[in-house]
Amino acid sequence: MPPTKKIKLDLQNYSWSGRQLNNLRLHLSRPDALIQLSILGLFTGLITGAVIVLFRILVEEAQSGLLTGNSENFEALSSEARFVYPVIGSIIIALLFHFFSKGIHVLGVARVMERMAFHQGYLTLRGFFLQFFGAAVAIVSGHSVGREGPNVFLGAASSSIVGQFLGLPNNSIRTLVGCGTAGGIAASFDTPLAGVIFALEVVMMEYTLVSFMPIILAAGSATSVSIFAFGNHPAFIIPEIHQGALIELPLVIILGLLAGVLSAFFIELLKTVAYRSRKLSFSSKLLLSGVIVGFIAAIEPGVMGIGYDTVSQTLAGGMLLKALFILLIFKLFATVASVGLGIPGGVIGPALFLGACLGGVFGLLIRLVFPELQVDTGFYSLLGMGAVMGASLQAPLAALTAMMELTHSPQIIMPGMIAIVTANLTASEFFRKKSLFISMLEANDVNVYANPITQTLRRIGVGSVMSKALVQVAQQVKPEKIKQLLSESPEWLLIADEEHQYNQLMPAIELVRYMEQFIEQQDESEEQELIDLLEIPARRLSVVPIHLQATLEEALTELDRQNVNALYVERMNTPGIMHIYGVLTREQVESAYQFK
Repeated sequence: MPPTKKIKLDLQNYSWSGRQLNNLRLHLSRPDALIQLSILGLFTGLITGAVIVLFRILVEEAQSGLLTGNSENFEALSSEARFVYPVIGSIIIALLFHFFSKGIHVLGVARVMERMAFHQGYLTLRGFFLQFFGAAVAIVSGHSVGREGPNVFLGAASSSIVGQFLGLPNNSIRTLVGCGTAGGIAASFDTPLAGVIFALEVVMMEYTLVSFMPIILAAGSATSVSIFAFGNHPAFIIPEIHQGALIELPLVIILGLLAGVLSAFFIELLKTVAYRSRKLSFSSKLLLSGVIVGFIAAIEPGVMGIGYDTVSQTLAGGMLLKALFILLIFKLFATVASVGLGIPGGVIGPALFLGACLGGVFGLLIRLVFPELQVDTGFYSLLGMGAVMGASLQAPLAALTAMMELTHSPQIIMPGMIAIVTANLTASEFFRKKSLFISMLEANDVNVYANPITQTLRRIGVGSVMSKALVQVAQQVKPEKIKQLLSESPEWLLIADEEHQYNQLMPAIELVRYMEQFIEQQDESEEQELIDLLEIPARRLSVVPIHLQATLEEALTELDRQNVNALYVERMNTPGIMHIYGVLTREQVESAYQFK
């Protein structure tokens, strides 16, 4: 009777390409597969750049067809049209998710973080298309969202899907998600270094060489594709910034404090709205968002869309105090209504908008109260952008790097550091706020915290730790067959029971000892009988299967869930046939995070 589960250990019948791909998978399961991951990072960066270019073209062409003048000229619409646009956008998004989402409601950076924490970075093609078209509709219809969050998701999803298609181990898929994240941010602003830091600081939540190098290449290649398509034009038009004298440093600290307060309030509002609206259906939340944003937009059109034109105008010092203050208040509530109620757009752009408005208001007030200082309002607007972005996202280094890359002004680093650190400490330590993304997830009872041991186990695939010195054997076997098996010097025996299931693992040394006693006690005249490997006195481990793609974190989880002390590693390389690659014990998993 043949086994109910076909399993083979040898790889002799593989094609050359199949063997090469399997070798690649095994190598990528190691935590130091730097060259291979770097090549994949470069490749996924190019894909991410192309996806971001297509997304931007879709949004800008749609806006050009609906709006007169530039692609963000919502001000040219009548007040009635400004109300109707977000409502229609919400209806379209609701229909899109109703027919195609199959339960997917959270997208953007928060979705990427959730998939990294609980699903090894696996993102789906369904989620990709929901984000692509949902975010495009949201931006075009004037919802107060940005394109950076969608860009992060689209880049991460593109890279994840490539890794899944190639059947790569999960530890390398996680790195590819980081590559896509970096590419998404880099292509949004043409800021590759900020993309790298954002990916490591927010999504990967770690700094390691094996992830750093591929992510750098991904960010650089994605930026190159964006520049090739749109030219080397910055996201914001930033005039020459005149840094104030040292006497203005106390003002920079005060701005940082104000940015921290605003960020904490922003986070609290978003979390409260997301939590309070959980009992509403997703479609109801989207429609409510459209109505609220529509009312606000009918009064103040500047809150609609991404708002890069308004940010550039603020940086240039071309906004009046009253107009900036009104924009600050209305943009805050419009963004909370959009993002907090589930519109699939980004929150990074609105955070930059709010920061620019806050800095502009602060600079104009200082100029009004202390005209002798002759402060540059654009300087404070830029500091406000970095401070609110850093404090609301809890990504201070990414915010500082973005400021430097956007301005090409190294002199902005020192005041930028002071403003951003002050804002971060105010929001995180004084008000005890976590980042926008984590707060949104916690509002939906999702905790993405990972301790250092878990982080270490996620970086290592089972294929790099497993023992390959094993043989598969039936439960009952003849003595001469045992001698043949032991001649291969195996470390482990994987035993199939009478139902042809592998659920016991025996150290080969145990069988060696038994056979020595068996030979001594055997009468040469006796006929050799079958030896039952599950009956002889020996140490045996219960064993269950785990996929070759798994990380050591997944292996440890499976060991605990099944209450066993060993796993055998398998993968289906031929349809209907599972190939066993090795075995993995609990001791091997524990040694990986104790000594690596």
